[in-house]
Amino acid sequence: MEFDPKYTITPKLLFNIKDITRITTELNNRRFPETIKMNLEKTAVSMSVYSSTSIEGNILPLTEVKKILKNKPEHARDSEKEIINYNDALIYLRKIMGKSKTFNKKLVLDVHKKVMKGLLQNGNFGDYRNAPVVVNNPRNGEIIYLPPDAKDVNDLMKALIDYVNKNKEEIDPIIIAGLFHKQFVIIHPFVDGNGRTVRLLTKLLLANMGLDTFNLFSFENYYNKNVTKYFQNVGVQGNYYEIEKNVDFTKWLEYFTDGIIDELIRVSKELEKFGTDPGTSLRDHDRKVLKHIEEYGYITDSEYSKLTDRAKSTRALDFYKLRKLGLIKRKGKGRATYYTYE
Repeated sequence: MEFDPKYTITPKLLFNIKDITRITTELNNRRFPETIKMNLEKTAVSMSVYSSTSIEGNILPLTEVKKILKNKPEHARDSEKEIINYNDALIYLRKIMGKSKTFNKKLVLDVHKKVMKGLLQNGNFGDYRNAPVVVNNPRNGEIIYLPPDAKDVNDLMKALIDYVNKNKEEIDPIIIAGLFHKQFVIIHPFVDGNGRTVRLLTKLLLANMGLDTFNLFSFENYYNKNVTKYFQNVGVQGNYYEIEKNVDFTKWLEYFTDGIIDELIRVSKELEKFGTDPGTSLRDHDRKVLKHIEEYGYITDSEYSKLTDRAKSTRALDFYKLRKLGLIKRKGKGRATYYTYE
């Protein structure tokens, strides 16, 4: 079984790819304070989490999403778990972006596990689906698409993953990411969580397009602006076995690249709002503090002392600097003092 996608490099698609390259180069050639990037990255993460879960029907508003990300509820409802899970998956992807991690079935399953943690029965967890699924029209509940049989999912996904790995040096990463995104949706390899999983994996593939400010980038936001249009472009209708040889990816790739441009322009405009004072740049020890908070939710002076050889008085000044820049908050008193994002 082999994945051989049908698509045409239309003038519009070619223009979009060139425009993406142009904007990406401009962004990479500009220098901005890392503190600014850190703040914008937090905004982009919140937007990605909110948008991708909203697309799938999560009704929590952006303000509530931000609160959940700041203070994870101890006994989370399913809607809150979706938020927490997507954020955890983003953290995982940030750790492996830029590293030579193989794009394979295990990676796909790892991302899906993080997305659906605590939301699926064990029988539907840890592998591709072993049962039939249908895609319904969200407006009237009518069945509009019958994905491939469960027995064919593993081979279809293997063919798709093989295509990505074999062509990643030959085909523009934007095209690779777009083809992967739509074909994944067509295969529908999981009982639930397909949309969130593929958007995360697409983000990983898009990281290869060379955008240094990629963590500021939330292409999910574009889809959430008009969810109906997104589903119309990414989805198909009918029976998989009757349409598989006739699927044309061209229109989807045009829409897909439109979304990337839209988000790149948003990032560029956001960065232009800020000055470029080099005095606000972060140093290695500052990054260690922020990375620790990102991974564990908070940091104490005792924990910081294990990450650096800086003196206690100097560590206090480090915390003060990060607080003054608005990147962290101090909580607690005395020996119980700790630092977090909010």
